[in-house]
Amino acid sequence: MRIAVIADTHNHLPSSVRADLASADEIWHLGDICREEILREVRGLGPPVHAVRGNGDPRGVGPESLTLTRGGHTFFLTHEPVSLVPPGTQFALHGHTHVPRDETIGQVRHLNPGTMSKPNHGAPPSFAWLEIGDDGPPRWKIVALP
Repeated sequence: MRIAVIADTHNHLPSSVRADLASADEIWHLGDICREEILREVRGLGPPVHAVRGNGDPRGVGPESLTLTRGGHTFFLTHEPVSLVPPGTQFALHGHTHVPRDETIGQVRHLNPGTMSKPNHGAPPSFAWLEIGDDGPPRWKIVALP
């Protein structure tokens, strides 16, 4: 399974990534979509979309967090980084900082795809692929945008 993980689009969905996102099995958006039209555009790409609400989003965008299980792994999706996750969580995915992240703290791997619109601290605009197979742990790959 290939999941496109995006965050902090801030009213901007680059045309250069639309075909990549459309090829995903699922798309996970980690908040700060900002306008519901952008979420409709993401949903219009085809794959199922799971989105959480960020601090810049209207209420109708989605819940504050989601817990999903894929390939026997538990993923906690939220917008802002968290130190506490629900019991049994193996992966905590977040946005908000506009900087990619792949860090394990205790038993939880914290992942952030960065941002497509307003990168921080010298990071390029980016999104990530989360690949979940039957063999071993999920693979995480940051994709820098041109």
